Amino acid sequence: MSFPFIPEGFARTQTSLHGEAGVAWLKGLPALTAGLEERWSLETSPPFSNLSYNWVAPAVREGGTPAVLKLSFPGDKEFRTEAEALRLFDGGGICRLLELDLDRGAMLLERLQPGTPLTAVEGDEEATATAAGVMKKLWRPAPKNHGFPLVSDWARGFDRLRARFDGGTGPMPPRLVEEAESLFADLLASQGGPLLLHGDLHQENILTAGREPWLAIDPKGVVGEAAYDTAALLHNPAETLDAPDPKRLLERRLDVLSGELDLDRARVRAWGMAQAVLAAYWSLESGGRVRGEALTFARLLAEIRD
Repeated sequence: MSFPFIPEGFARTQTSLHGEAGVAWLKGLPALTAGLEERWSLETSPPFSNLSYNWVAPAVREGGTPAVLKLSFPGDKEFRTEAEALRLFDGGGICRLLELDLDRGAMLLERLQPGTPLTAVEGDEEATATAAGVMKKLWRPAPKNHGFPLVSDWARGFDRLRARFDGGTGPMPPRLVEEAESLFADLLASQGGPLLLHGDLHQENILTAGREPWLAIDPKGVVGEAAYDTAALLHNPAETLDAPDPKRLLERRLDVLSGELDLDRARVRAWGMAQAVLAAYWSLESGGRVRGEALTFARLLAEIRD
């Protein structure tokens, strides 16, 4: 059975991003879902409540196996890199890709159950060590002649920021932007061996599962050194800032990540600070506002001594 219910916020996002083409895609979702249900022998339920850029809904395969149906606006580059990353990760540390239709922007994924996010773990050091364990299972050498973006490609966000504000930084703090730009330049010039990374491995993208205690979801798929993939853990979740001493908490995260993954602590901190600033701008660039909590994380990481 197909469900034509489209959350209002999701509809606004698609219309803002894709205009009339987005409206047409939204109108076609019920028919698209019905076709995929028949083709892949599925029964879908209403979508998850926290939709952002993709239509994501729980489904059940023939025989009762739970799955997740994910639909993206056709031609979306991130959808293609996500699918290819899932194919290459092949279930190691992450949910499995079960079915794929690139032309229709559709994929069927293993549903992780019970699916509790890592944010539910009360001890931050335990949660950080758990995330490190997932990273160890994920990372692998980047394939030759791949089509994944590079970390250096993502760093061009700073060029777009400068161009947008005539060489300035607009609502972004100049000193933080300058430090992040400098760190990115130094880190990119001295990167280690290129690995296929998740690219957005924060605490809400690591869930409890059945075949493994914890598995990841929603990879971006990016190629760079290992330390880059720790950065998202250092500026998420926003509730971290409510801790009695968030700076000390971040220092402990740095200790755990560098120790568990055998990474240079200074590089982990530097990537975390620089990516936090970039993430704050990405939020503005995608039609929202500057992500203020990311800038707060960046300030705290900038204060930490290596």
